[in-house]
Amino acid sequence: MLNTLIVGASGYAGVELATYLNRHPHMTITALAVSAQSPDAGKLLSDLHPQLKGVVDLPLQPLSDPAEFADKVDVVFLATAHEVSHDLAPAFLAAGCVVFDLSGAFRVNDADFYTQYYGFTHQHQAWLDKAVYGLAEWQRDGIKEAQLIAVPGCYPTAAQLSLKPLIEAGLLNDAQWPVINATSGVSGAGRKATMNNSFCEVSLHAYGIFHHRHHPEIVAHLGTPVIFTPHLGSFPRGILATTTCRLKPGVTQDDVAAAFKAAYDDKPLVRLYEKGMPALKSVVGLPFCDIGFAVQGEHIIVVAVEDNLLKGASSQAVQCLNIRFGFPETESLI
Repeated sequence: MLNTLIVGASGYAGVELATYLNRHPHMTITALAVSAQSPDAGKLLSDLHPQLKGVVDLPLQPLSDPAEFADKVDVVFLATAHEVSHDLAPAFLAAGCVVFDLSGAFRVNDADFYTQYYGFTHQHQAWLDKAVYGLAEWQRDGIKEAQLIAVPGCYPTAAQLSLKPLIEAGLLNDAQWPVINATSGVSGAGRKATMNNSFCEVSLHAYGIFHHRHHPEIVAHLGTPVIFTPHLGSFPRGILATTTCRLKPGVTQDDVAAAFKAAYDDKPLVRLYEKGMPALKSVVGLPFCDIGFAVQGEHIIVVAVEDNLLKGASSQAVQCLNIRFGFPETESLI
């Protein structure tokens, strides 16, 4: 059994992690933690999230010094803000823990990226160099050997799973950038209530145009420029990403289908649609990314849906855990 700590356990992604890990046959939740300043410190997780009453009745312990926990656990999940993960991860790594970071703090192996897009100077280039990007379907070999796995953002997961098969197969016309329009539910903004994510205030609007932090993450890992426009919708959870691309002359529907099949036929958490397009209702509460596409002439439209808290965060983190330690990839997920 592996002992694990979840930091940031009171948030939406954190409680999903606790749910998956609680039923994982090879994991023991040793402790749940929140920041020392959190108003949730000292409360039971099940008091905040009643669906876990009688299931995970553990207290949320205030975390001020990682050393209090580091020698008691084998695995740490950081469901924390990027600046918090930036400071905490090296302490747990130095103690020999395997760390799965759900923030953006280690997703790109270039310190200048954080100066430009996150507005802070990254202090841990050595760990940036060692971090493996946790896009599970595409980074399996690296994840198996990694001590630090940087779980992708929710938008980048849907965008990359849509585009990477086409890019790897050389099917896209480089003269036209892929255009990604993606809509997320309000849980993507986190559990802390603000006017921006209040259901009474949200209708449907674009935001972060040309400067959303997930845009450069997508570009960095795809290796090709894209246009990315995120939207916020008035529903709790889920992401629907619609991506429009131009194919090279002569590329057919069958070529595209073959590329997706080659990429995902043996990947249990990506489901391909041969007919029609996926909808959010097919993935909310589930760890899948569902993908459909349509080709007309030299253009292709790819539609991907996922639960932003699951395949876009917590279930992908557990999927990476399973790959890292040699467990069945879908253990505790389905």
